[in-house]
Amino acid sequence: MAPSDLSVPRIVLDTNVCLDLFVFRDPQCAPLLAALHSGAVQAVTRDDCREEWRAVLHYPQLPIDDATRPAIEAAFEALVLPLAPADLAATAGVSLPRCADPDDQKFMELALAARARWLLSKDKALLTLDRRTRNAGLFAILLPQHWTVDER
Repeated sequence: MAPSDLSVPRIVLDTNVCLDLFVFRDPQCAPLLAALHSGAVQAVTRDDCREEWRAVLHYPQLPIDDATRPAIEAAFEALVLPLAPADLAATAGVSLPRCADPDDQKFMELALAARARWLLSKDKALLTLDRRTRNAGLFAILLPQHWTVDER
């Protein structure tokens, strides 16, 4: 699928959702995983979000080691498309709400620039901004278990 193909709705996944999908295999994320595999949605990332993901895979408290890390990274790479700057829309003049956690602002910026329909997160600071981003006509911010590809 070409990065510029917007006929497939785009989705942004924060790092905790990626952990649920690719490390913990959370059953509540099964519909999301199926939608990613079927191509019903296109998950996207950019360099800073991807680097956060890679750094988290080295956290000692996670059940990941040098033997399992490559498969986890490969699963992510197979389903989450890295967007080049040329594939991101200009966002001048569009104002996003500020996230209480500055580390999470990048996911909203990515959702806006990628013209994503959804940002899936488990982070309360992001989830509280859902109404504001929807009312601005931007994107929805949802828990992964509340998401459905039919959500508008």
